[in-house]
Order: sequence, then C-alpha cells, then structure tokens
Amino acid sequence: MQCVCDNNKKLSLISFFQDPGDFTTFSHKCFSRDISVMSGQAPQSSSSSSLPPLDQLEQQLERSIENVRQIRIIVSDFQAQGQPGLNQKLQHVVKDLQEVDKLRPKVQDIQVPLEVFDYIDAGRNPQFYTKDCMEKALSKNEEEKGKIDSYRLFKARLLSELSTTFPKQMASYRAVRGDDRVNP
Repeated sequence: MQCVCDNNKKLSLISFFQDPGDFTTFSHKCFSRDISVMSGQAPQSSSSSSLPPLDQLEQQLERSIENVRQIRIIVSDFQAQGQPGLNQKLQHVVKDLQEVDKLRPKVQDIQVPLEVFDYIDAGRNPQFYTKDCMEKALSKNEEEKGKIDSYRLFKARLLSELSTTFPKQMASYRAVRGDDRVNP
C-alpha cells in the first residue's frame, strides 16, 4: 500500500486501513520522514549507545515528544479502529520515559540554572540565557573597571595633594612603602 503524507490537510487515515498496525506503520514512516525533512537530517538509527549521555537524553526526549505529538493527532480524530494504534503509541511513550529514567544517573550531576526554566516558562529560547549572562557580565565588568579607574585617579590625586601639603610625612610614607616616585 502506498500513501502520500500531506501535512497541510487533516486526514482521517485510520479509516483507510483494515489493520490498525498498518496505520501505525504508515504514520511512523510519514512522521519520521517529516522530522527528517524539517531538521534537514537523515533519519537516525536506533543505536544511540555510542552517543554521550546528554545527547542520548536529548534524542530520547525528542522521540518521546514526537510520540506524544502523534498521539495528539490520533486522538484529535479518534475512531474505534484506531485504539490499537493509540495503545501502541502510549506504550512507546511509557518505554521512552523509562529510557529517560535509565539515563538519569548518567546526567544527574549536570546543574541547570533556575533562570533557564524562567526563560522557558516565558516562551523565550533558553539558549539566549548564555548570551544574556555574557552581556550582564560585560556590563558589570565595565562598571567595575570604571570604579577601579576612579579609585586609581583618586589615589593619585590624593597622594599628589598630600605630597604638596605634607612633604616630610609623605617622604617617610614613601620610604616605608619603598616608593621612590616623588609624585605618582
């Protein structure tokens, strides 16, 4: 059986299949193809054990989110003959979440700042958190540099005025400090 996926139209595909497993196979192929096309990547193989734990977690979460999206599509136009396909997708979600739980010990030492979750809750891209932190740090750094420069100028001016007003005391002060400069 050959069918064409068209994402611009909402179709009731379940009614076209005699066996609900056919629908599941069809939808999996279509949705996998759609994900590959949208991301510009070839479909990924199921062997992810060679990936770093964080990448494995990301891949597993993406798979789980995709299964939930497929469940939403199935449920939005639910028909009785689609129940086995729905059950299978629900089992996939449970399996995916169990896999995520298995990855937990490998990634539990990774700490995420709470502000990142605030970005997500506000609908902002969490990757902007790093950019914003760098901009704040740069701004704070410039502010502190300004303060340091002001204190240096104040110190130089104070030493200059003290040398003019109290030349003997400042000479002994400079001798104790080991500063041979007459005027800093």
